[in-house]
Amino acid sequence: MLLRVEDIHVFHGTFEALRGVSLEVGAGKAVAILGANGAGKSTLLKTISGLIPAARGGILYNGEHIDQMVPDLIVKLGISHCPEGRMLFSQLPVYKNLELGAYVRRKDRRLVETLRQEVYDLFPILKERRKQPAGTLSGGEQQMLAIGRALMSGPQLLMLDEPSLGLAPVVLTNIMDTLARIRERGPSILLVEQNASESLRIADYGYVLETGNIVLAGKPADLLNDEKVKKSYLGA
Repeated sequence: MLLRVEDIHVFHGTFEALRGVSLEVGAGKAVAILGANGAGKSTLLKTISGLIPAARGGILYNGEHIDQMVPDLIVKLGISHCPEGRMLFSQLPVYKNLELGAYVRRKDRRLVETLRQEVYDLFPILKERRKQPAGTLSGGEQQMLAIGRALMSGPQLLMLDEPSLGLAPVVLTNIMDTLARIRERGPSILLVEQNASESLRIADYGYVLETGNIVLAGKPADLLNDEKVKKSYLGA
């Protein structure tokens, strides 16, 4: 198992944001986490990334405990986090934003160039706009850049937080299709998303998170046919 989260509890002050969450991501698999705002989805990804400490529980990556590691070491091990809101350096050009994503690999210039070309292959528009400031890109292009920057560390596990945010449906479909291609190339994907139909379309397995608890888990077809998921996330 590539990633195993075991009964983690996370607090924001006295508020318990995650209450005994457990999940798994296998090698070469895509896993979706569904949930409304405030469910704890972003907190979960930040905890895996080492940005927020867990009060209890464990996080294992390739069988190694990472729950006490600092974020840059977690990135070096092969976990990359594409945050909600993209968090780009808007004044810097596209190619500089990509280079910053390769910070932990910066000493291996050949690898960095290979990773950059792979990003340009996935998102040709970024190559066309490589000298353009990131802040002048469209919303869809900025999301492509945020994903591309996350890929520049050469991850085994790519975690994405709400990539659909602010995107038109056709743009989101294209982004999701690209994520499916990324998964086929090797990295596993842990996708936090409110858009159930699009995220489950590319996922091998899914979890539903509510108020810090996993309340449902299963294969995409089972979740899409679940009445609770239909009512809460599919508008049925």
